[in-house]
Formats: sequence, structure tokens, C-alpha cells
Amino acid sequence: MKIYKLEAKQILPIGKTECWKFFSDPKNLQSITPPDMNFEIKSDLPEKVYPGQIIIYRIKIFPGIKISWITEITEVIEEDFFIDEQRFGPYKFWHHQHRFREIPGGIEVHDLVHYAVPFGKIGRIIHRMIISEKLSRIFQYRRKILDTKFG
Repeated sequence: MKIYKLEAKQILPIGKTECWKFFSDPKNLQSITPPDMNFEIKSDLPEKVYPGQIIIYRIKIFPGIKISWITEITEVIEEDFFIDEQRFGPYKFWHHQHRFREIPGGIEVHDLVHYAVPFGKIGRIIHRMIISEKLSRIFQYRRKILDTKFG
């Protein structure tokens, strides 16, 4: 199984508490996801993430194809980081670290995603042709939205 890595960093001119309040509220995920993914949260959500929390989404992965994506919040250190892992969904493996570090002038938001795609060699070809670019585009969209909201 090939494990891919995606890393994104962004500096936001806000305090750690404001940053945590935004990122730890799962309801805000929809606002930073590209509209063409038709992202819908299907589970009831509290105001902030907690270890063991299961979140159910529906997303459009290709035109005309929507699937459920179920993640679990596996670890949380308030105001520092949280981790979500896929339990069922489009990837064979998904582990996403969300880290928040105070720096002069704001917060560095650091996403580190390790993931694997299904379908062996065919999946790796699809990754090269579509998935890698799509994931990069999602994080570029997110950067733009966060710059507008907090910048």
C-alpha cells in the first residue's frame, strides 16, 4: 500500500483561542470546502470536537457520484491540535492532523494528511491523474476562504 502525504501551512493573524474556536467546531468545515463537492454534514454535532466523536458527511467525489464519509476524532489537545481518521469513505487510509502554533503576529495552522487510495495500481493512476490535484485544490480553496475570513 502506497501512503501519500499532503502538507499545508497557513498563517492567520488571530489569537489561539479564536483559531481553536473556529477549527474545533465541525460545523465550520462546510464553509471551507469547495462548493462543487456538495459537502453535507449528516450527523448531529456539538460545538467542538472531542475524542471518539464520529462525524458523518456526504460528499460528491465525481460528477453524479456522492458517497458517505465517516470520520472519527481520535485525539484532541485543546487549542493545540486534533486528529481525524476515516472509518469509512473514499480512501483506503486517511489520517489528518490539524495543528495550531502561536507565532509572532498570529497562528500557524498546519495540516498534515497521510492517506492511501483503494484499487491498487488503478488507484495510483487515478491518484496521479485526479486525486492529488483535487486534494491540492481543496486546500487552496480553504486557504483563500480563511484569508478572506481572518486576513
